[in-house]
Amino acid sequence: MKNYFRVMLGAKSAYAALCREQGFIGADYQIAQDLSADLFDNWRDFNQKYRPIFLDAHPEKTMIGAGLACGALWTVAKGIQKGDMVLCPNGSGTYFVGEVASDYFYVPGQPLPHRRSVNWLAQTILRDDMSDALKNSTGSIGTVSTITPHAVEIEKLLGVQLNDPVLVASDPDVEDAAAFAMEKHLEDFLVKNWAQTELGKDYDIYAEDGEPVGQQYPTDTGPMDLLAVKKDKSELLVVELKRGKASDVVVGQVLRYMGFVKEDLAESHQAVRGAIIALEDDLRIRRALAVTPSIQFFRYQISFKLVKT
Repeated sequence: MKNYFRVMLGAKSAYAALCREQGFIGADYQIAQDLSADLFDNWRDFNQKYRPIFLDAHPEKTMIGAGLACGALWTVAKGIQKGDMVLCPNGSGTYFVGEVASDYFYVPGQPLPHRRSVNWLAQTILRDDMSDALKNSTGSIGTVSTITPHAVEIEKLLGVQLNDPVLVASDPDVEDAAAFAMEKHLEDFLVKNWAQTELGKDYDIYAEDGEPVGQQYPTDTGPMDLLAVKKDKSELLVVELKRGKASDVVVGQVLRYMGFVKEDLAESHQAVRGAIIALEDDLRIRRALAVTPSIQFFRYQISFKLVKT
């Protein structure tokens, strides 16, 4: 299956033109060594080795920031497969589009030395032509983000004729595909309006250098929807939208993410809690949460009205 990624080519897309001219994408993170021997299939193994190296170069960073940086570096070097497509902003409202054509290689002493060859397309995509959902995904913070859920729109913007999509969810644990689709938009809305929510009174979405990086934070069992931190820094909070999943599945998923945060990200003084957000609860989720007091449950409400003008 072909996947799609948004890749930033340097701060503020500083190297986008160079990458298009020379046919590559790349990353840096001030890790000046060839990664070829350490590109493990499991990115967590890569992170365990390279987080200390990253923190030596960036002592001001946290474990969470180091994990995010090393995860992005692994994704550029290993996680993106040959044949996958990349969208790279040029800093002026245009996205270069290309197909990844090689495995990882290292070019010491050059910008973005951790590289992959790319066959760039003649077509580009204008940000103004994107839907709001695709704009949000391609505008996310960080070096690399997955935008595969928008594949149909991307192909149409490139002029590829596809059949109209059927509303499906590829995750076998999803029971309600309509809820899955709606709650992806809800996640973006939640991030934009976090300060006005009940959770926003006590927690902030996790940020590094003033930029929020807690949305879709990667773990070894998939990305968590949101990672938040209590305002006094005493707790980390894993927030998951139910996304049409069976109740017992989403509780187990939150517990797995909480275990990852506790083992890999939390400082010694920080507790780890969880929160599930859904349109409604049911008996299964009530039973599961009755014995998991470290996870809170929140219902969201949607209002809609017509205004005569």
